[in-house]
Amino acid sequence: MLWPAAVAYADKHTTYRVQGEPTVAEQLAGTKPQSQFERALAELGVELIHAHSPQAKGRVERLFKTLQDRLVKDLRLANIATIETANRFLEIWLPRYNRRFAIPPAEAADLHRPSPTARERNRILCLKTTRVVRRDWTVAHHGHLYQLDTNVRATQVMVEERLDGTIELTHHGRSLRSHAIAARPVQVTAPSPLVTPRRPVKPRRMHPWHRRILPERPPSASRATT
Repeated sequence: MLWPAAVAYADKHTTYRVQGEPTVAEQLAGTKPQSQFERALAELGVELIHAHSPQAKGRVERLFKTLQDRLVKDLRLANIATIETANRFLEIWLPRYNRRFAIPPAEAADLHRPSPTARERNRILCLKTTRVVRRDWTVAHHGHLYQLDTNVRATQVMVEERLDGTIELTHHGRSLRSHAIAARPVQVTAPSPLVTPRRPVKPRRMHPWHRRILPERPPSASRATT
């Protein structure tokens, strides 16, 4: 039986799993909706397994109980009162905890894969959202407009919100040059040209319009008797 390179075990919280139904585009593509967490793990080559009960991941729950109970007491005994001193305390506490409760693996072979590069991690560990490209080559995202400077034939692009707060637009993994528009451009309508009213044209007396086209009407009987 072949197993993936890495497996993550989590519950069915909305952070790890999308509860909604797939969209029409996803149904046509034969894919399922993914959360940002699922998408990032899939790009890293990690399989995500959703536990059906807390007992299914008992080792994780026991670790949480230890961190919420024993660690809190050790912090109090060490007179830890700030986040900085607590982080320094963890550098000593975690190795001691691992030496006490760690279990040697069944196989000594190291099956870890090489870590991705920093550029790859930044492109994977971010928030990705698909946005529509407007006719003026702008993309709207969270109330801001971004102007595309790269000529790309696409109706949709991917907006990547990096961990450092930067925004990058990509298309099929290719970075696109863009810049944020500080203010929405004001649409200026050209003034209508001044139209001088034309004077009505009065045709001359001999104009064909004055000629009678229909034949003369015969006199009526009442007029003939008179």
